[in-house]
Amino acid sequence: MNPLTTPRFIHLEQSFARWLRLLNFEPSTVRYAPRKVSEFFCWLEKRHITELSAITRPVIGDYFSYLETRQNKKKNGRLSKNYPRAHLTALRKLARYLRETGRESFEVDICLGGTSRGIKTIFTRAEISILYKSCEGDILGIRDRAMLAVYYGCGLRRNEGISLDVGDIFPAKNLLYVSKGKNYKSRFVPLTESVKEDLLEYIEYARPILIKSATNALFLSSQGSRITANMMAHRLQQLKAKAGIDKPAGLHTLRHSIATHLLHSGMELVQIKRFLGHGSLESTQIYTHVAHETG
Repeated sequence: MNPLTTPRFIHLEQSFARWLRLLNFEPSTVRYAPRKVSEFFCWLEKRHITELSAITRPVIGDYFSYLETRQNKKKNGRLSKNYPRAHLTALRKLARYLRETGRESFEVDICLGGTSRGIKTIFTRAEISILYKSCEGDILGIRDRAMLAVYYGCGLRRNEGISLDVGDIFPAKNLLYVSKGKNYKSRFVPLTESVKEDLLEYIEYARPILIKSATNALFLSSQGSRITANMMAHRLQQLKAKAGIDKPAGLHTLRHSIATHLLHSGMELVQIKRFLGHGSLESTQIYTHVAHETG
């Protein structure tokens, strides 16, 4: 990909990246969305389009037609179906950024083939039970149960879980406070008795052994520092292996799973939206399809 030459596009790419970081989007979004936007801008430059007003629906349609036929530069053949979908997500975020910063924006209403925002897999209730039973009774096993309590029991996003501090747990009120949610939106999440018990056992018995120096972080590594998302994800993979669960799944799968299970249990979509911290009901509605397929 050639470097951008249009000053307006260069500035937009840089300011868009800063906006993503400021609003606390997922690290993968912060890293890759600006790259997708840069590729779009490069494509526009080759067609001598340098004004935002010239980004019309036909132009965006042509761009996605190009992506669907473009050859993979690293491997033989065309790009994967996920590649255009990643660009669609990035351009929608760019359009939102332009609107929210008072700039001229554009509409991105492209419909790609297949499920654009499909959830590939969830854990069944039986698999969740096996994951819990696979947690050891040692310090790290107690932390594993607390991890499941946060990501499954509370439905937190990957970064929301590792960003938790001890002071974000309110056992007397049966609440957990998410202060660093997506787009810097905070929320309270209710704690069931079993979730609260798992968190308190970790806080009262395991965490004091892990801690090495003063820190407010809830989840600690064996070195005593705030655990990283990759380390937490690795623990889940170890639990999966021990439980004999052979399916591609990560921390976000736990969030998808609790949402689907709540829907199966009869919880209203609006309540699930609030529980998950979704900005719109549209984001939550995907679980109706998953619940139907797994019901």
